Amino acid sequence: MSADTPILLWFRRDLRLSDHPVLAAACDTGRPVIPVFLLDEVVQGQGACPTWRLGLGVGALDEALRDKGSRLILRRGDALDCLQDLVRETGAGAVWWSRLYDPDAIARDTRVKEALKDDGIDAQSFRGHLLFEPWDIETKTGDYYKVYTPFWRTAREHPVADTLSAPSNISAPAEWPASDKLDDWAMGAAMDRGADVVLPHTNVGEPAAQGRLASFIGHAIDDYDAARDRPAMEGTSKLSENLTYGEISPRACWHAGRRALEKGKSGAETFLKELVWREFAYHLIYHTPRIATDNWREEWQAFPWNEDERRAEVKAWKQGRTGIRFVDAAMREMYVTGHMHNRARMIVASYLTKHLMCHWRIGQKWFEHCLIDWDPASNAMGWQWSAGSGPDATPFFRVFNPVTQLDKFDPDHAYVDRWIAEGQKRPGKDALAYFEAMPRSWSMAPDDPYPDPIVTADDGRKRALAAYEDRDF
Repeated sequence: MSADTPILLWFRRDLRLSDHPVLAAACDTGRPVIPVFLLDEVVQGQGACPTWRLGLGVGALDEALRDKGSRLILRRGDALDCLQDLVRETGAGAVWWSRLYDPDAIARDTRVKEALKDDGIDAQSFRGHLLFEPWDIETKTGDYYKVYTPFWRTAREHPVADTLSAPSNISAPAEWPASDKLDDWAMGAAMDRGADVVLPHTNVGEPAAQGRLASFIGHAIDDYDAARDRPAMEGTSKLSENLTYGEISPRACWHAGRRALEKGKSGAETFLKELVWREFAYHLIYHTPRIATDNWREEWQAFPWNEDERRAEVKAWKQGRTGIRFVDAAMREMYVTGHMHNRARMIVASYLTKHLMCHWRIGQKWFEHCLIDWDPASNAMGWQWSAGSGPDATPFFRVFNPVTQLDKFDPDHAYVDRWIAEGQKRPGKDALAYFEAMPRSWSMAPDDPYPDPIVTADDGRKRALAAYEDRDF
């Protein structure tokens, strides 16, 4: 390739400039770099909230690129068609991107790479979304790991490369190709009025992500072990939002955590384990892609879960009207903020799959619709872990009691009071915001009576255990 032959740099879940291996490699060539983002078949298949949040990240990346004298070219349509069009329009000799590992992304990227190579284009994928490639960590027999703890023991000793600085210069082409306008894509259309409610709770872009990491390491990591289980406290990093869009790299988080560990910060190792838990999810979705759609444990295939999303119990769960306060508060937190506390995620997932005996896919799909930090691997593994059908899952006979869990982790009920308006004389703004974010068709109001439990904690546990009794797990 000549020195002036452009490289198309296809951004996906890597919306940053620093510690970006493919961007660094492209800039090191000295050739013109044309950054591209595609609203393609995979992106268009996402739920409402992650699609909207992705759009915010794309806008922030374009601003960052423009500060470097570059810009982000936007195209909508089939990924291969869009890239082939851009190659013809720009004379680009290469298309480079960061690898992704979920089944939909792999299928798209394999098709794109094969077709571009057939066209004589230098099509390359680079690492950057994970600490380790899914094939880097393997058992002594060369197999993939199926249990987290031995995976962690191996991963913590595996070298992690230093982070890369943002490029000082991104060479621009002599002429920029045409670009769609981000506003014309209306990526938040499905959010309707909920977008205005959720927006103040987002933390968009690379500088914001780096600030969030610095704040967590500087002020919260010492108490992370205990505080991360208290949903009323700001005890977690909330970096999952930024990691899922690649606004910060996992390597940056890892090295910050390691430095904190070396300084004796008590919660640092737990933070590192959570980063590796994310790696484990991608390790599994790469080696066993069925985890995204089917029961990972094949013996669960015949389990008689309810799969009818139209049932009244499912609707009550989605609306935060189950009568179980921990569950309802968590569901409303998600609707107002696009986020849900990790302890609460376990409770709502257990309640849906065990107390209500509903298929985990119902919850997986709803989370994909509602979460700003939705991640295909973590969401699939988390739901199967809670349901008992996944790798290294919570034992099927362990049924979280949402009442005692609330008393343990929210003893003064600050969390539920923050999110549930019914029954309070003066509900706070967050509890009231739920009624602004929810669909109007739900016809709920803050002065409605709070419902009795649709299934009590005790009755649900008995029902679940009875269903498990005759199964050969």
